[in-house]
Amino acid sequence: MNSNKLKLHQIIFEADTKAGKRFDISLVILILLSIVIVIIESDDTVLPEADNFLVIAEWIVTILFTFEYCLRIWIVDKPRKYIFSFFGIIDLLAILPSFLGLVIGGSQMLIVVRALRLIRIFRVLKLTRHVKEASALWSALLTARNKIGVFLFVVLILVTIMGTVMYIIENPHNDGFRSISQSIYWAIVTLTTVGYGDIAPITMFGKFVASCIMVIGYAIIAVPTGIVTSELVKESRRPTNTRMCPACLEEGHEHDALYCKYCGNALGQ
Repeated sequence: MNSNKLKLHQIIFEADTKAGKRFDISLVILILLSIVIVIIESDDTVLPEADNFLVIAEWIVTILFTFEYCLRIWIVDKPRKYIFSFFGIIDLLAILPSFLGLVIGGSQMLIVVRALRLIRIFRVLKLTRHVKEASALWSALLTARNKIGVFLFVVLILVTIMGTVMYIIENPHNDGFRSISQSIYWAIVTLTTVGYGDIAPITMFGKFVASCIMVIGYAIIAVPTGIVTSELVKESRRPTNTRMCPACLEEGHEHDALYCKYCGNALGQ
């Protein structure tokens, strides 16, 4: 990577330098502005006389995001890795709907184009790149994904069993539990303590089982919270910065690191 690319890489992909912080702040302001534009455009009763201004503002934002997206592809050593990364896809989704609106024409397609343009709200996910704590949370979730996966599998088994039990108990007396799938839906709503109230048991035994599910629900909610919190504590003990490896695009390197701990590539100082 030549010196110009290295300087741009430090500004665009890193936030520990003054230039990087200014770039991130500018992008955050631009992202928030674009989100406000999308929200205003979705309501025809708000500033109807400002349609032309909103269109111009949206295209200015889109062009700036397109330039940023192309610049990121040009800077990294492996453009394909960035393009198909999480943030690469989000960056593409942020600009793609505006250009698709130019290609897809016809009055019968206006609804489709409108839906595509609403995908611009994905720009809100671009904010996570510029919030240091978001990286720690994302790392904690990735580390805990196996534990959370097992937990969700156990919950799935539990609601299936509970739903089937409630179908057996309530079906002869209650039209709400007309199938096992409907009963499983009720078990999910009850276990998560949402409680829509569209389906409710009417038998004494059914109410007893429902009460048990509600109590279990409170205990189950604490499990993923504890898993993620434990991983967040571990992440907080690792003194890392926002330096991103130009080769593999991984972050989370120690302050005194000279080489990427994931691929071994030299890090820019």
